[in-house]
Amino acid sequence: MPTLYSQQRSNVWKTWVLMTGFFLLIIAVGWVFSLYYGDPSIIMIAAIFSIISSIGSYWFSDKIVLSMTGAHPVTEKEYPDLYHTVENLCISVGMPMPNLYIINEQQPNAFATGRDEKHAVIAVTTGLLNRLEKIEIEGVLAHELAHIKNKDMLLQTVVVVMAGLLSIVSELFLRNMFWGGKDRDNKINPVILVLAIVAAILAPLAATIIQLSISRKREFLADATGALITRYPDGLADALRKISDDPHEMAEVSNATAHLYISSPLRGESASNWFSKLFMTHPPVGERIAALKGMDVKKLEEELYGKKNS
Repeated sequence: MPTLYSQQRSNVWKTWVLMTGFFLLIIAVGWVFSLYYGDPSIIMIAAIFSIISSIGSYWFSDKIVLSMTGAHPVTEKEYPDLYHTVENLCISVGMPMPNLYIINEQQPNAFATGRDEKHAVIAVTTGLLNRLEKIEIEGVLAHELAHIKNKDMLLQTVVVVMAGLLSIVSELFLRNMFWGGKDRDNKINPVILVLAIVAAILAPLAATIIQLSISRKREFLADATGALITRYPDGLADALRKISDDPHEMAEVSNATAHLYISSPLRGESASNWFSKLFMTHPPVGERIAALKGMDVKKLEEELYGKKNS
């Protein structure tokens, strides 16, 4: 039976597999585009660009995400209740204190980012602090700490940058093809032309589906681990209900960062069938609440840690 620690090791391994997969995907797209343009150097450019972006996404993805969401750092003096709640939770699980950030948004929400525990960040909205009860806020913060403990934020932030990279490269190709490549289109092999168009369309689509499926899977694990940290699943369940029911829109949110939040900040996202679920950033809230409400903490502890409790 897998333990929480084996899940962490597996997540690190999956991160590197994912980075390698994105690297190979970018190389493949570059190869197809090089056939279209008749210039083999495009493969080398794609390879160099992919290596630089992979390294950059690992080291700087947290700064990129924080900038995209408009989050700003806060101190213990500014938000003592928030700071002490996170501090106590960290002590209980033996984690270093993450940096705390605030997002000035009315919608209650939160996310974690950073490449490891020593460089972790938890960002919460002002709406979360104003609209949720203390026990619910604790459940949300425990969920975010679980992401850090499980090394999910590394996996998620790398995916954001790499998926965005593929989208940009594909969009540039399509723009160039339709607006600046008509003479070239008349000379090129039709098969290569079709391959290039298919690659430009399907590459970012495949990246998006991978990104979202990973996000949904890790949300379930973070819910379970967060409930284990607080030993009060109802706190997180009630928080999820309030967050999902809140009508406020977020001003600074995009599809690239939506999956990082504890609950989708994109209002109106729902799924009626398996196909639509492929493009959801989070599992259905009802499924998450049902899992938490029916959770036996002692049984969960046995499953996560692989131990028997007397």
